[in-house]
Amino acid sequence: MASYCSLLYVGVFLPAVVLCYVILPQRHRSKVLLAASYVFFWSVSGKLVVFLLASSLSLHHCGLWLDTVRQEQGRILAETDKAERKAVRAQYTRQMRRILLFALLLHIGTLLTLKYAAFFSVNLNHLLEAMHLPALLPVPAFVLPIGISFYTLQAAGYLIDVYRGTARADRNLGRLMLFLGFFPQIMEGPICRYGQTAHALWEGRPLTWQGLTFGMQRILFGMMKKIVIADRLNILIKTVFTNHADYDGGIIALAMVCYTCQLYMEFSGTMDVVLGSAEMFGVRLPENFRQPFFSQSIQEFWTRWHITLGTWFKDYIFYPLSMSGPLKKLTSAARRRLGGHFGPLLTGAVALFAVWLCNGLWHGAGWQYIFFGMYHFALILCASLAAPLTQRVTGALPGGRDAAPYRVLRIARTGLLVCVGELFFRADGLRAGLAMFRRMVTGFTTHSFTDGTFLQLGMDKHDFFIVLVAVLAVLAVGVLRERGIPLREGIARRHIALRWTVYYALILFIVIFGAYGVGYVPVDPIYAAF
Repeated sequence: MASYCSLLYVGVFLPAVVLCYVILPQRHRSKVLLAASYVFFWSVSGKLVVFLLASSLSLHHCGLWLDTVRQEQGRILAETDKAERKAVRAQYTRQMRRILLFALLLHIGTLLTLKYAAFFSVNLNHLLEAMHLPALLPVPAFVLPIGISFYTLQAAGYLIDVYRGTARADRNLGRLMLFLGFFPQIMEGPICRYGQTAHALWEGRPLTWQGLTFGMQRILFGMMKKIVIADRLNILIKTVFTNHADYDGGIIALAMVCYTCQLYMEFSGTMDVVLGSAEMFGVRLPENFRQPFFSQSIQEFWTRWHITLGTWFKDYIFYPLSMSGPLKKLTSAARRRLGGHFGPLLTGAVALFAVWLCNGLWHGAGWQYIFFGMYHFALILCASLAAPLTQRVTGALPGGRDAAPYRVLRIARTGLLVCVGELFFRADGLRAGLAMFRRMVTGFTTHSFTDGTFLQLGMDKHDFFIVLVAVLAVLAVGVLRERGIPLREGIARRHIALRWTVYYALILFIVIFGAYGVGYVPVDPIYAAF
């Protein structure tokens, strides 16, 4: 069961879980989801399921530990004189901070060790060699559990919320285990908060016809994006990125755009399957995409792409750093010296740098991922610095910033900048990314398109046509969503014959034009590797 879009998941596992869920009494339905989640995780990770189990048990214990100290604080404060309450509160706050730090080190430390130990060891060894020092660190080789980057952030968010008092520690171990390991989201997210899903998952809500049909709609649409578009583009992308030195800048630009398309269709398509699966059980997971390629700036793009990761970094890294004592003092000093616009930007840049460094490293242990994070950090910071100038310039344009030609230009510019970032993201290392970018800029030609070379990269003209038709269909749906037109509700209100004509047409389109069959090598989920 390597993918949510596999026949084994959609045709066997998910229907079996739905059947068990519906035939059992409500009080046992949450147990069906919990058992299904651990069976699913075991099927994709084997004995590494022990990491998920250990994370759940430690999360439960540490959350209760924090809650016990908080309740003790409340009792002591109620018995303490007003003059001494400040000291008592500070004492218990320090104690809870130590517990939180221990718990975060336990969870995030496990992630850092398994995912980044080899990367840091290799780079420290290179540094030692450059300094002519003989000492070499061992390079460990750990097996990484699938989804650990996702469920670790969920665990950390829960602990911080309990520490802040915005969530009560859950005494129900089963509910916490299900929140952390719910099978549709365990591999690729979305990254949920405890208050968003934990109780909804444990309620055992009854199945409804609307939930089943809406879930099926979304699953089919997601499978179309993954199987017809993303998987079909994979051969071309793999060919060019693996042998980039053999191609001119035009082919590299084509592969760059195709990879950006593949990544979006793969990830957003998987999210459609994930959210559709949860919707069948009456659970609404948070949206992870909101038509990102309609964005008019890089900053807006990251409020529409991988939304739950961005909001996690904003709430648990950016805001705490921005509101910390040292940065607040620096903000006040910078505001006096640099003014109301550039002063806060200086200190905000510190928190922004931390966010994008973490964002890059979260995606993988490699310099190309760090570069990817710093690339977007630089783009967002430069846009913020230039905001007063751009507002004056665009304000003088006919129609102002809202003029249609200017909006289209901004959307195109943002799309191009995103594609360049994804070039480095996909490249086999930072050096390869820089070489590909240099070839694309200095050696751009269209000869490969006129002499037919681009049709020898694993895709013929029929493949390109199928991808184009499917992309246009996704674009049309995106336009309707951007305009607030409820497409799924509209289809559901139509006559049953028309509804099922649409469903069968989508199924046939996937069956006929999907990338699978004899000689086809299944494409592993991209984001599951992160």
